[in-house]
Amino acid sequence: MSGGIDIALIQTRTPATAAAGLAHVEPLIREAASGGARLVLTPEGTNLLEQRRDRRDAAIADEDQDVAVLGLRRLAAELGVWLLIGSAIVRSSHAGDARAANRSLLVDPSGAITARYDKLHVFDVDLPNGERYRESAAVRPGDAAAVADTPWGRLGLTICYDIRFPCLHRQLARAGASMIAVPAAFTAPTGEAHWETLLRARAIETGAFVLAPAQGGLHEDGRRTWGRSTVVGPWGEVIARADHDDPCIVRAKLDMEAVARARRAIPALTHDRDFLPPA
Repeated sequence: MSGGIDIALIQTRTPATAAAGLAHVEPLIREAASGGARLVLTPEGTNLLEQRRDRRDAAIADEDQDVAVLGLRRLAAELGVWLLIGSAIVRSSHAGDARAANRSLLVDPSGAITARYDKLHVFDVDLPNGERYRESAAVRPGDAAAVADTPWGRLGLTICYDIRFPCLHRQLARAGASMIAVPAAFTAPTGEAHWETLLRARAIETGAFVLAPAQGGLHEDGRRTWGRSTVVGPWGEVIARADHDDPCIVRAKLDMEAVARARRAIPALTHDRDFLPPA
């Protein structure tokens, strides 16, 4: 873990099919790479966003047949960049389970997938404004955390609702993650109330960079997402962010030595103690 790295977060408003999703995100990734980004990160649902079950079931494909995943792998190889597909909604590989997988894919500059992560925590909530979500009905949750090696340090993988579970992020940091990705499609009400606070809290707790590319705006399926893609430093400071919901690129240069400085100053990752649960 050494040196600096130019990164780019891609903020999107992904359509409801993979072909349209690829056409939407590709120009933004090309622009990010042309501006010098070596690591490019896209949001949750990069290939498609469709919450209407019948239309989603008709739109999804296996990971190795999804036109957006295949196209983005080719694009990473063409541009010579590391690309985190924040998540792709693809068919689950579990026999007898019709639910999809919500899967992060880390692609190296050869176009190879070097890490996969299926979202652990699915979004089953009833919001105060009446919005109701049951992601578990359509998405099979994963069962394992994931940390991936990059030339600049280890990258911990999470997706959206995972941000509300501090223990996951602490385990990623203890496994060596100096960067933690939080690709998201946050709802507008929860994004306005909690997005930045949660991102900064996870960065402070782990002494890691938190990289959070987001969906933003009103989507074809009727959902509205918060946007405000954000890069947070290991001391909890916001390094870069979008102040809107529209598709855009958020650029930042990460000083990877800042991780060691933050962890030396407050070595909380080494101070865990076993304790009895409350009675």
